[in-house]
Amino acid sequence: MWIIVFLLLLALFTLPQWWVGHVLKRHGEERNDFPGSGGELAEHLIKVQGLEGVKVEEASAEKGMGDHYDPMDKVVRLTPDKIQGRSLTAIVVAAHEVGHAIQDHNKEKTFNARIQAAKFAMVAERIAPVAFWLSPLLAAMNPAASRVSLVVAIFSVLASTLVHLITLPVEWDASFGKALPILKQGEYLNEEDMKGARQILLAAALTYVAGSLASLLNVWRWLRYLRR
Repeated sequence: MWIIVFLLLLALFTLPQWWVGHVLKRHGEERNDFPGSGGELAEHLIKVQGLEGVKVEEASAEKGMGDHYDPMDKVVRLTPDKIQGRSLTAIVVAAHEVGHAIQDHNKEKTFNARIQAAKFAMVAERIAPVAFWLSPLLAAMNPAASRVSLVVAIFSVLASTLVHLITLPVEWDASFGKALPILKQGEYLNEEDMKGARQILLAAALTYVAGSLASLLNVWRWLRYLRR
């Protein structure tokens, strides 16, 4: 039974990642019929949507950056293959990141909540290792203090889980509430490419689902340990 459960969990966490890579690669071929690159589309959408002050930059490979929207600097950052590429993947990812810029511009509550949760999680991530390290050291001297330290560590892990859970609706809205309608209403893609766009956006959303499940599983594991 435990082997089956392990295999199911392994599939749950690895298959979405594999499918994302497969979908992005399949739609990553350069298209001569596209009038512009992902970066050019992002700049165009920013202008059309009236997002004043928002810029488009290439994500720094040296810093390990991926495609993202930076709400602090008001910048849509795209990797070189997206900002320069004319693939369906580049176009859809660019539209998705502009979707986040729209959320920021509209001051949407879930988007702002994710930003605040992420700031808190960054602090919690620094506390968690120290708390976990102190727990066994305190066990011999003061069991109660050891338990408190472990509780602090678990709540620090919970902060990361909270970010994952808040991220899901934010990412879903940026994809299917913002990017997809914009691409469809603006007739930037034909009907066949719109099907591919839905696949790309759904594949990306699944990575956040897997991340949330993994985070919840980690919390459940530590809570079981705490109950002993």
